[in-house]
Amino acid sequence: MPTIAVTGHMDLTPDSVGPVRAALREILGACTPGLVGRSCLAPGADTLFAQEVLDLDGRLCAVIPSRDYREAEVGAADLARFDALCAAADEVAVMPYDHAGRAAYEAANRRLIEGADRLVAVWDGGAPTGRGGGTADLVAEARAAGVPVDVVWPPGSRRSGGDGTA
Repeated sequence: MPTIAVTGHMDLTPDSVGPVRAALREILGACTPGLVGRSCLAPGADTLFAQEVLDLDGRLCAVIPSRDYREAEVGAADLARFDALCAAADEVAVMPYDHAGRAAYEAANRRLIEGADRLVAVWDGGAPTGRGGGTADLVAEARAAGVPVDVVWPPGSRRSGGDGTA
């Protein structure tokens, strides 16, 4: 069973969602049957990936960075999707941190790639922000660990200008 982890930008523009989903479906579709997808279920790339895993009848493993992640980091507009994906997951691993923050995100990232066959990064190729736990950080960590990385950034993809750290 191939285990594929995801990292990616949270601030995709609405026009980017369709092309990103199509690219994810193409990559993940080649990993079926038996696909296991790991995601932190953050808005944007993580939830698009998680939904594609489920749509392809794969197993979803959610890696939640902290005990307060839902309350502290998931916005009201994303709560229903987050809750639905958690409920659909075969496994929900909550990292041993009370509060969301750099240490929790870095630990969740390590858990995502631990034993993963590949990392899919919905990433514009930007440099790390220096705050740790973001997309560029996990791409670098995966590459250093020898985990193959597939970068997804279809032509015309854009970010909405948020902080984009995940």
